[in-house]
Amino acid sequence: MNNSRKIILCLSILLIGGICFGDDWPQFRGPNRDGKSTETGLMKKWPEGGPKQLWAVEGLGIGFSSVSIASGFVYTTCMIDGEGFLFAYDIEGNLKWKESYGPEWTRSYKGTRTTPTVDGERVYVFSGTGNMVCFKTRTGEKIWQVDTLTKFDGKNIQWGMSGSPLIDGRKVYCTPGGKKGTMVALDKMTGRTIWATIGLDELSVYSSPILIERGGNRLLINMIQKSVICVNADNGKLIWREPYVTPSDTGGVTPVYKDGCVYVTSAVEREFTRGGVMFELSADGTSVAEKWNDQTLDCGHGSVVLVDGFLYGSTFDGIPKGDWVCLDWDSGKVMYKATWNGNKGSIIYADGMLYCYDENTGDVALVKPSPKGFDIVSSFAVTEGDGQHWAHPAISDGRLYIRHGNALMAYDIKNK
Repeated sequence: MNNSRKIILCLSILLIGGICFGDDWPQFRGPNRDGKSTETGLMKKWPEGGPKQLWAVEGLGIGFSSVSIASGFVYTTCMIDGEGFLFAYDIEGNLKWKESYGPEWTRSYKGTRTTPTVDGERVYVFSGTGNMVCFKTRTGEKIWQVDTLTKFDGKNIQWGMSGSPLIDGRKVYCTPGGKKGTMVALDKMTGRTIWATIGLDELSVYSSPILIERGGNRLLINMIQKSVICVNADNGKLIWREPYVTPSDTGGVTPVYKDGCVYVTSAVEREFTRGGVMFELSADGTSVAEKWNDQTLDCGHGSVVLVDGFLYGSTFDGIPKGDWVCLDWDSGKVMYKATWNGNKGSIIYADGMLYCYDENTGDVALVKPSPKGFDIVSSFAVTEGDGQHWAHPAISDGRLYIRHGNALMAYDIKNK
């Protein structure tokens, strides 16, 4: 090989390497939609005052959308003067583009809800008004848009559509809760309908679907207004449906799955619901039975995480009140119920630590996961932004991202 070819090869390797970043967080609740990052080398204790803030930007408008991070871009949705926008920043906080996707949620708790989902060269948004929109990741060019509530004969819910898009091969899934499609699969390249689950006659709730494999079957599981449902991911056929009443359509966090069991919970009046429920699936996933239920971890939109056989999350005692809870995955036994500021919040996990975000004070705590107690190692307060602290944190490439209303912040959490 001559010298010029060697130089070209070396440059090619460097260029290829140059587009690689740390572990991406390309959708709601992370790579596997379970609130967990696979990153390592993160701090186990923060300095006094918290980790170093790398940058902060303002001007995002109104919204509770979290961020997705992929290939060096950070995406989030925002509402300005009633119009929804998808914002794209680089990882240094420089705005690369913003593009409109039409009207957003302007009623109770107005603002954006869902988190964008990144898939290769495309990024997908499901708006609070039920529009599924596809953009090019690098330029923001709109590729297609589908009004799912109109197309599938649905109607919006009390606090706006809140399920984030899920990508599977050529399909993008969402849950419009329509008479012509409770759950639907669209062609991610064109927006064409691939299948629609019909005949359930239930509205959507505030839950995003998960995709699992069980006994050779590919299954989608989600919560809807009065049920937990499982449908065939290939054709949309209903596999099973379990009653799960959520009064005033308040219910639903994203289900959690492991080893043939799926856990769901909801922030509703305890006397009207089954509470947190563990369902055990048959060997092929086509039937299900309740394994246990619990009335303690009635989690709101802050979700839960499963770590080493224990579920962690917060209770719903009103807005913003709640406690922090640990349950045994196998039995539902309450391992602890602890008070932190008297408030609930959202939770994620990375490199052996829980990251808990108080939805009222804006405090962020680094917590050692243990069934013995809620052990806060370090904490700091988010001071930028406005409104409720409802957007879930995200972690990518050694950085902790926090969205708070009109502001977005990035913090260095690498262990130097």
